[in-house]
Amino acid sequence: MPEGYPVMLMRMTEKKLTLWEATALAVGIIIGSSIFSLIGVGAGIAGRNLPLAFIISAMVALLVAYNYARLGSTYISNAGPVEFIVRGLGDGLFTGVAAFMMWFIYVASIALFVKTFAGYFLALTGVGTANRLYFALVEIAIIAAFTSLNFFGSKAVGRTESIIVALKIGILGLFIVVGMWTVRPDMITPSFTPSAMAGTAYAATLFFLSYTGFGLITNASENMENPRKNVPRAIYLSLAIASAVYVLVSVVAIGNLTVSRLVMAKEYALAEASRPFLGTIGFTLIGLGALFSTGSALNASLYGGANVAYALAKKGELPRSFERKVWFGEPEGLYITAFLGLMMVLFLDLEGIAAVCSASFMVIYLGVIFSHLRLTGETGASKWVVILSLISVLVIFAILMYSQWTTQPGTFVAILTAIGGALLLEYALRRATGRGFRTRHGAHT
Repeated sequence: MPEGYPVMLMRMTEKKLTLWEATALAVGIIIGSSIFSLIGVGAGIAGRNLPLAFIISAMVALLVAYNYARLGSTYISNAGPVEFIVRGLGDGLFTGVAAFMMWFIYVASIALFVKTFAGYFLALTGVGTANRLYFALVEIAIIAAFTSLNFFGSKAVGRTESIIVALKIGILGLFIVVGMWTVRPDMITPSFTPSAMAGTAYAATLFFLSYTGFGLITNASENMENPRKNVPRAIYLSLAIASAVYVLVSVVAIGNLTVSRLVMAKEYALAEASRPFLGTIGFTLIGLGALFSTGSALNASLYGGANVAYALAKKGELPRSFERKVWFGEPEGLYITAFLGLMMVLFLDLEGIAAVCSASFMVIYLGVIFSHLRLTGETGASKWVVILSLISVLVIFAILMYSQWTTQPGTFVAILTAIGGALLLEYALRRATGRGFRTRHGAHT
């Protein structure tokens, strides 16, 4: 590990995460709640072009992943994207904003996954989702359980992810294999009319956000075996697995259930799509798949969030409370991240959390790619591929913001408020502390 890099989490374990465990962490968060909670919404937007929307979003995600793979194998740091932005743009105000938003994404993701997990849990147990007290109690129990798991360190997280992801992929695999036999080709034949393609483009923007978990790998690079080789391998493997699952699941869903029925059952659309060929048993299995999926995503988010909080604190970007250690050498960052995630899940709705989180990812991606343009000499990347990825993300971001402005102006304002809040907070912190990021040799930039 290069001189000047922080030793993450006080050497939580002598053993490192293997390639499969790192891939499992990313797959766990990529195939999170979106495949279960958003497929009905996507069907209503793209119609029978839903698989095409997944393919388009996967292609854009692959362009972004190219940047992460090149940068992540060159600069080994659990600060991940923020480290890349420092390398390319220096320690400016935007770098600090990206640092806060990177950590905030994990907080928001925790809230998103907890809400989804609680909803499926209550539905499967027959308790129902109308009682807010039951919802709150389940949400508190879920966060407490997964925070306790992360208390035991990165190896425990990796082992648990391997099991959870295997179960989740197995259930979704059953859905795909059995459902493919009853797919009606006329229901999945794409339409290329202007209105259909406009809907497809918007849906692709929505589902692009479902691929964002591959970046988690760079936030655990210091805890990986042979990171210079395994970081890019894990990024591409996780993205390939997730893309194949997304496209095939969407084909089965849209090919077995009409768009109108998927939209009517949008909160549990995937489970409803299994009824034509798996019946009630299929509904239950998909519900369990949702629990495994959101559980593994929550697990990965807590681990990544704690790593990010600690790394950025050591580099002087987050409040000093993240630098202090508590029981068994764990950073306080883990518990602060979990607590703030719980506050968000108890007091904010799902739509608001998802919209702000999505926009935050876009801002960070743009910063990382723009930084990479200035670092291609060190990473050996193709400048033309980097430029293409920058243009692609700019287009996706513009579509996202335009759709929010025209259909949900309140959410549009909330996104701008979140970005502005990060800007003000970073400015105030720098004025108050005078701290900044360090280079690999320990000097401030």
